[in-house]
Amino acid sequence: MLKPSTIQLLRFPFSFFLLPVFLFAVSQTVYTDWRSTLLAGIILHLLVYPASNGFNGYSDRDTSAVGGIRNPLQPTTELLTVVNIMDLLAIGLSFLITPWFALGVLLYIMASRLYSSRLTRIKRFPVGGFLLVIICQGALVYALSYHAAHLHHSLNPSLTGCVASTLLIGGAYPLTQVYQHEQDKQDNVHSISRLLGIKATFLFSGALFSLAFLALGLHFALQLELTRYLLLLLFFLPVLIYFTKWAAAVWKDPGAADFDHLMRMNLISSICSNAGFLFILILKLLD
Repeated sequence: MLKPSTIQLLRFPFSFFLLPVFLFAVSQTVYTDWRSTLLAGIILHLLVYPASNGFNGYSDRDTSAVGGIRNPLQPTTELLTVVNIMDLLAIGLSFLITPWFALGVLLYIMASRLYSSRLTRIKRFPVGGFLLVIICQGALVYALSYHAAHLHHSLNPSLTGCVASTLLIGGAYPLTQVYQHEQDKQDNVHSISRLLGIKATFLFSGALFSLAFLALGLHFALQLELTRYLLLLLFFLPVLIYFTKWAAAVWKDPGAADFDHLMRMNLISSICSNAGFLFILILKLLD
C-alpha cells in the first residue's frame, strides 16, 4: 500500500492538463495505429508525467501550494522508488511501439530530471528552464504522439504542429508560476514569471497564446482545414474570456494572481482545449 504522500505527489490529475497536445497530434494523422495510440497515451499520461511530477516533488519538498496541490505532503524515499519503477516501465513499454518512441521517452525523462534534480536544477534558470519545459511538453510530446499514432510511425511530424504545441504550453506555463514568487525566491529558483514580474507574466502569456493561435491557423490552412480551425477557436473562447477577466483583476490587485485563480484557469483551459482537439479528432474519424 502506497503512502498518501506518494500518491498525492505523483499528481495523476495533472496529466489531464497535458492531454491536449496528445489529442492534437493524434487528430493530425490520416491513418492511425490505434493500438500504439492507446499505449502511447497510457505511457505518457499514467507513467511519464506522474513520474516527472513525483521526482519534482521529491526534489523540491514544497511546503505551500504547488502544481495543483494546495497542501503538499512531504515526500519519502518510497516516492523516489516508485518514480524510478514508473520511468523504467515507461521506457520498457515504449519499445512495444518503436525504439524511436522509447528514445523520445528517455529524452523526456532525462530532461525532467535535469530540470528538477538538486545536482543540475535547470529550473533555477528562467530562460533555460522555461525553454526546456515548453519544448519537451510541446514539440517533443507532439512529435512522439504523432509518431506513435501514425500507421507507419512517421518520423516527420508537421513543423507547424510542433510549433503550435510549444507555444500553447509556453503561454500556459508562466501562469503556473505566478503565485509562487516568494517560495521560488526561498528555494533560489528564478522562474520566468519571477523574472518578468506578475503583470508582465500575463502580457507574456497572452502574447504566446496569440502566437499559438496564429501557428494553429497556419497549420490548419496548410491542411486546407480552416473551417475546423474556426470551430476549434470556439472551444477556446471561454479560456480567452477567463484569462482576460483574471488579467484585469490582477491589474487592479496583484494579489489576485493566486492559487485559486490559477486552478480555475487550468481547469477551464484543459476542459476546453481537450474538448476542442477531441472534436477535431472525431471529425477526422467521420471523414
